[in-house]
Amino acid sequence: MKTMHVVALLALTSAVAGWTADAQTPGDGITVSKDNRTIAVTATDSVTVTADVATVNIGFVVYGIDHDSAYAEGSKTSNAIMDALKAAGVPADAIESQNQYLAEIQPFQQNQLTDAEKAKRKWSLTQSWIVRANAADAARILDIAVKAGANQSGQIGWGLKDENAPQTQAAGRALQRARTVAEEMAKGLNVKLGALLFASNQAPAPPARFVEGMGIGMGAGAAGGLASAPPLAISPERITKSATVYAVFAIE
Repeated sequence: MKTMHVVALLALTSAVAGWTADAQTPGDGITVSKDNRTIAVTATDSVTVTADVATVNIGFVVYGIDHDSAYAEGSKTSNAIMDALKAAGVPADAIESQNQYLAEIQPFQQNQLTDAEKAKRKWSLTQSWIVRANAADAARILDIAVKAGANQSGQIGWGLKDENAPQTQAAGRALQRARTVAEEMAKGLNVKLGALLFASNQAPAPPARFVEGMGIGMGAGAAGGLASAPPLAISPERITKSATVYAVFAIE
């Protein structure tokens, strides 16, 4: 994806075209004015790359008829998930706890439950983690966690190992576009484009990316059916980095 917004300012001496321009100071001591023969251009370009890192959100909720039974079931599920991730080779320092909460179920939380369900759901224990991994491993990690009991999982955040590389590439492209535009303007005025006198780069704030969470529920006996299911088909997000360059060129 490429976009460009061009704002050009031409300041020539009266000997060339008889034009004048109010003095402007873009920075670094370079003044654009009728006494400083310059062309100034603002250009924007972007680079789109595939995410290479992922943050996988995993978690679970279990219920019990009392405080002790909910905690015991939660402890069992919690350790089963961690043991499964460890057995799959996920490093311990790639896993970060987010929250863990043991609480009594309130009456309003049982409005949609049957009497049999209400009798079994007096207390709940929830726990969640984030797992940082290469993007290519996101589906595998989610699959392992879900099959181990992580029934409240699925949200994935995408990113880049090197955020600066595509940003730098976008800035380089924007500067080249600015030069190309300046050269065409110079040709139209029968002058020659000279050296780059000043350039500034402003990286636009990245747009907020909202990834909707996904709860994968497993009822009684569901774990057995999941054992043979393949991982979900998940594709890494495409990330766009943009840069806007303001460039001032001399004219000869």
